[in-house]
Parts: sequence; structure tokens; C-alpha cells
Amino acid sequence: MTNQWSKKQEAWSARFNEPMSELVKRYTASVFFDKRLAEFDIQGSLAHATMLAECKVISPEDLASIQKGMQQILAEIQGGQFEWQLDLEDVHLNIERRLTDLIGDAGKRLHTGRSRNDQVATDIRLFLRHEVDRIQSLLKGLIAALLGVAEQHHATVMPGFTHLQVAQPVTFGHHLLAYAEMFERDLERMQDCRKRINRMPLGAAALAGTTFPINRNRTCELLGFEAPTRNSLDSVSDRDFAIEFCAAASLVMMHISRLSEELIVWMSPRFAFIDLPDRFCTGSSIMPQKKNPDVPELARGKTGRVYGHLTGLLTLMKGQPLAYNKDNQEDKEPLFDTVDTLVDTLTIFAEMVEGIRVKPENMKRATLEGYATATDLADALVKRGMPFRDAHEAVARAVRYCDEHACGLEALTVQQLQEALHLGELGYSDDLVDSTLLAVLTLEGSLNARNHIGGTNPQQVLAAVHASRQRLDLKA
Repeated sequence: MTNQWSKKQEAWSARFNEPMSELVKRYTASVFFDKRLAEFDIQGSLAHATMLAECKVISPEDLASIQKGMQQILAEIQGGQFEWQLDLEDVHLNIERRLTDLIGDAGKRLHTGRSRNDQVATDIRLFLRHEVDRIQSLLKGLIAALLGVAEQHHATVMPGFTHLQVAQPVTFGHHLLAYAEMFERDLERMQDCRKRINRMPLGAAALAGTTFPINRNRTCELLGFEAPTRNSLDSVSDRDFAIEFCAAASLVMMHISRLSEELIVWMSPRFAFIDLPDRFCTGSSIMPQKKNPDVPELARGKTGRVYGHLTGLLTLMKGQPLAYNKDNQEDKEPLFDTVDTLVDTLTIFAEMVEGIRVKPENMKRATLEGYATATDLADALVKRGMPFRDAHEAVARAVRYCDEHACGLEALTVQQLQEALHLGELGYSDDLVDSTLLAVLTLEGSLNARNHIGGTNPQQVLAAVHASRQRLDLKA
């Protein structure tokens, strides 16, 4: 016996003899997270309806009713009055049912020539295109903040590290410009990713296209897409663009995490290079003296969260046959969370970077502790005719001499430096060392000597700041 249940059922209810169980409804429904796509769904539907009317598939009167109904629905959603129903499964059916309630049969004609498969693929692309534009703006804001602090500290000396050991003197401005470069590459990746997001699947219908006389180029024009997708099967099943975005987002978060690690280390009393504004830190529940860099620590943790979403989406897609499968419903929550994490992190970091308080004396003191100008001394000996390997050996002996005498290279007299280098043992005269050689051992001399594109010379740092602002059209 056929089970007759309420007409208020799924769009496919006539095919089935029993209603869906309540557990399955909850398990398969997406409305309580994909309702986030509502405004983009309305945008896509209005463009689709306009195209259908222009192609004489629906009447001008139907189009006018659809436009009026959608305007009311949008107002209800934005005003928080829209009633989302679990029975209607997703954002698309909820809006379509409300439209039909408002305008009758004209609402039922809206779905002519399309499927939820190409509809959702279009909605996600519209959503992600919007968010990528916002993320590009936020990346520029973070870069601008880094450039501002870099300009202010273009001559503030600090130790450059390799293996987290003092290596050579750099400036704090130069160090921050390294992160500006990373985020500029991230910006380029977002710009490139947007090109592949900006393709329109609408018109692919369920998987094979439609028999109705549609004009995909017109819909594409109305929605601001660069071009229609080229294959109907690929159109409804492709999620490469979402995966590519999550990969680009993972790289942004990797760079955020690297910066976070340095902020955490620099804020430690063992370094004491910087302090962060109180509003980005927390205290301890038991230790009253503590000021913890919670924002950088949490950002470092959220990086793993974004990595997980990328891996999840790759795994989601890896075994799917063509074309659309219900698996793809699982693409939205990781994508939405990646967007939210990235937007919040970039917003917070731009403000936090602007508030960094630098402690120049501590930076300088740390630079003097690690024989940071040893390479400069070796280079100077090479310029006086010594092969680099011999110069490297001589300076290594001088560093050992300083270790034994508890002093820095810059503190040595000419006579002490001659003794420390052991030039005679290497077959060289002490005449290679004179008072002019001592100048290369100063931190300022080391910085000034690296006067080329990409170098840490303070004037080069200022030039790099200016060039970056020009490339990105940023104000000082």
C-alpha cells in the first residue's frame, strides 16, 4: 500500500513510498551551515531567471514576480526573520519553497534548466570569489603594517640567525621585510587562484546540460564570471578551486605561524626584543607576573586546523567517480572554516604588528654577543689578497681567541687582532691587519657594507619599503 504523506516534503517525494527518517534528515541536511550561501544563491537565481526570460523560457511576468519575491526573501534573511526548515534540507530548497509560497507557480518555474548540482557549484564559487577579494585586501593590510614598522626600524640592528644561532647583523626592518615578501607571494597566489574560481558552472544542470534554449554566456555576464565552464560533467563535480584556495590559505597560515613563532621567542625575557600590546595577550590564573602571547600561539595552532581542512578536501575528492556525489556536501564546512580562520587571523595580525614595541638596546646587545661580524672580517681579509678558505680559518681562530678571553671581535686592538688571527701560522704577514680593518668589525659597518638590492643596508631597506608600496599601491 502506498504511503501518502504530507505534501510538505522533499522535492522528489513522489518517487518514494515512505518519508525519510528524522535521523537521516539530520544526517543529510546541510541547511544549518549552507544557509551562509543564501545571498549568493539569490544572486545566482536572479541571473538565471533573467537569462531564462531573455531566452523566452519563462515570461516577463514570471521574471518580475521572481525578482519581487527574491527581494522580500533577501530582506527576511538579512533581517533575521527567515524561517529555515530542516525538512527542506538545504539553502536552495528553503529559498525556493519560500519563493513559491510568496509568488505561486512563477516560483516553481525558476528551477527550469538547472539542477541543484550546478546551482550549488555556482553559489560556492560566488561565495569564494567574494571572500578571496576580501582576503586580498586583508593581506595588503598586513603587508602595509609590516612595511610601516620596517620603515620605522630600517636602521635598528638585530642579530640575524641561522640554526637559531647569531649569524650576521641585520636590521629589524630588513627582517620584517622578509615576511612582507612572503605575504606578497601569498597575495599573488590568491590573485591567481581567483582566476580558476571565476568560472561559471550554471547551465551544466545535473551533469549533461539542459534541453532548454539557455544562454550561458549571458548568465556568465550577469554574474561577473570570466567564462562558463567547458564540460558539464566536470562543472558539477569539480572542487579543485576550493582545494586550491585551501592550499593557498595553508601557505598564508604557514607564514603566519613562522611570524608567530618569532614573536613568541622575541617576547620571551631570554630575548626581550619586543613587547606586544596588552590587548593581544593574557595572564596566568596562578602566576600574576605572566604576560602570555596568546594570539601568536593560537594562530600557530590554527595553522594545523587549516592544514587539516586542505587534507580533508583532498581526501573527500580522491575516490569520487563522475559526476556529482553526495560526498561533496562535506566541502562546505571546512571551506567556510578556512575562510573564517584566515580572515580573522589576518585582521588581528595587521593590528597587532602595528602595535609591536621594539627594544633596540636588547637587540643590539644580543647581536654583539655572537661574533656577528666574523664574516665581515673574513671578507675584508679576502679583499686584501687572502683566499677565502684561509680567511675563514684565520677568523675561526680569532673567534676562539675571543672565547678564551671573554671579549668580542669589535673590542680587539690591532695588536690583539694580529695575535688572534695567527696569520704567521697560515703563511701571512701581520701587515694585513691595520686600524682600518677594525671598522669592518662594527655593527654599523657590517650593515652599511651590504649595499645592494635585497641587502640589509638601511638605505636599501627604505628603498625596499618604497618599492613594495609602489607594487601594491599602498599609502605610507
